[in-house]
Amino acid sequence: MAYGSKKIASAAIRMALTETREEENALKKELESLGIKAAAVDCGGEYITSVKKIVERAIVAAKREGVIKETHYDEGAIAGATREALSQIMPKAVGLNVGGKIGMARQNDHISVAVFLGIGLLHLDEVAIGLSHRAAPYAG
Repeated sequence: MAYGSKKIASAAIRMALTETREEENALKKELESLGIKAAAVDCGGEYITSVKKIVERAIVAAKREGVIKETHYDEGAIAGATREALSQIMPKAVGLNVGGKIGMARQNDHISVAVFLGIGLLHLDEVAIGLSHRAAPYAG
């Protein structure tokens, strides 16, 4: 069954919200049964200096889990969507440390990336979620 961008975005958010590796793997299997490829990866650090590393981690995880193939289109779609999701969080995060998870989901040409981060200083944490969608040619 083919889903639209809303369902794929929801899957990416759900992946980003998983708290344990076991929960992440169970959700990945559930989504796989619906024909949706998914991946998640932890990330964190000082926001500004970590953006490049976060984007790279998203690309590597997406390739490792079969969400994307090693093509210019797919890597660019994940990189662009991750940067867009991070830019939505930027106003709250600049100058602070962040930590959380990136969730990615794909079905056919729909790719979504959700970034769920705790942002803070000591114990005064804020939370934020950024979400972005890209369309990339699907080669099966």
